[in-house]
Amino acid sequence: MGQKPLYNILMYSHDTYGLGHIRRTMSIAGHLRASDVNVLILTGSPIAGRFSFPENVDFVRIPGMIKQTNDEYRSLSIRIDPEHALNIRKSIIAATTRTFRPDLFIVDKEPLGLKKEVLPTLQWLKAHSPRTRTILGLRDIMDDRETVRADWRHKDVYRRLEELYSEIWIYGRQDIYDAVAEYDLPAAIRDRVHFTGYLPRRVASDRAAAKTRKKFCVGQGEKMIVVTAGGGGDGYAMMETYLAMHEQEALPGIRSVLITGPFMPRQQRRLLARRARPFRIKVVPFYPRMEEVFGAADLVVSMGGYNTVCEILSQKTPSLIIPRETPRREQLLRATAFGRQGLVDFLPWPELAADTLHARIMSMLDSLPTYRQAIARFPLDGIDFIKARLAAFRRGEEPAAGGATAAETEEPPGSGLRATGC
Repeated sequence: MGQKPLYNILMYSHDTYGLGHIRRTMSIAGHLRASDVNVLILTGSPIAGRFSFPENVDFVRIPGMIKQTNDEYRSLSIRIDPEHALNIRKSIIAATTRTFRPDLFIVDKEPLGLKKEVLPTLQWLKAHSPRTRTILGLRDIMDDRETVRADWRHKDVYRRLEELYSEIWIYGRQDIYDAVAEYDLPAAIRDRVHFTGYLPRRVASDRAAAKTRKKFCVGQGEKMIVVTAGGGGDGYAMMETYLAMHEQEALPGIRSVLITGPFMPRQQRRLLARRARPFRIKVVPFYPRMEEVFGAADLVVSMGGYNTVCEILSQKTPSLIIPRETPRREQLLRATAFGRQGLVDFLPWPELAADTLHARIMSMLDSLPTYRQAIARFPLDGIDFIKARLAAFRRGEEPAAGGATAAETEEPPGSGLRATGC
């Protein structure tokens, strides 16, 4: 079957808080775009406009919402009743889909969307556009098995997966974390499940890394440590402890950069900046080219979100993870799984203190080559798998049965702000 002139991909990223969903969605979009492929992203991220979008990729902003409890949300920016805000979001999602007429619709993380806002669109596609492939894309680990199973039973997700999705892509490896078994995916849909492998990110050039080290005043013979809290909404305690470590014991020969995340409250960012000043530690709220700062670093300290881990591993930079354990155990489970592979070290949240953090960092700085060797052996081949599936779709092939992992396909694995004054 011949290919039509243009292939339209629609991606949904609900983005209630944080940076993870929009960063993952943009990464996939950037790899799938082509001269004959349009990618349109539906996102509620309030900072989507801060990123640069490549040619043939654009976004439609739906009103942002923020979680208050597990089942309650409020409007992020405009003063409007949450139900009205949700109705606006539903209308934009439905109208965009019907007008754009996607050949492929990829839904990130939430099978039915925030408060089931994508459900009407999925049902419409099934009834009126059966040619459209519908994909649920899940990060490697959603949460612990009991929480995910209970949530999906409550929302009737298991039935909807069978009814409405052509395939389920899990952006991870089954031997690292078996989401099929952990989340008790029904036998009826297991042949639609594909473990894609982990998603690689853009790799910073040596020149860009050197330029970044110079920008942050890292001298010859000095080590550079980057501390990042993702979106930053829950990262203050980790960063405050990092500064307490400096106040308790000097770290000679180390330059530090704290990237708080744009969602850390302004007052907390100001407190961190004030305490960091005596140690000449840079504190910035947002860095649009994280691959450059991770590539420049000798060590990254993070909370271990999916996207941060993929970005760090892509740069082959050793990492210390301090995973939060509430309200989700996802980061702890990932840190434990990657720790078993020797790819990262992690410090359990209850053990976070200035002295334990100092001991762990110094130990890692003495063992950087060991971590780099383990990372170099770890494949990041998720994009290769996704591109292979897209090529199969465009050839008109039916979805492959058997839930093949990336390692089981015939496709080769892939490798895949301004600082001032020194």
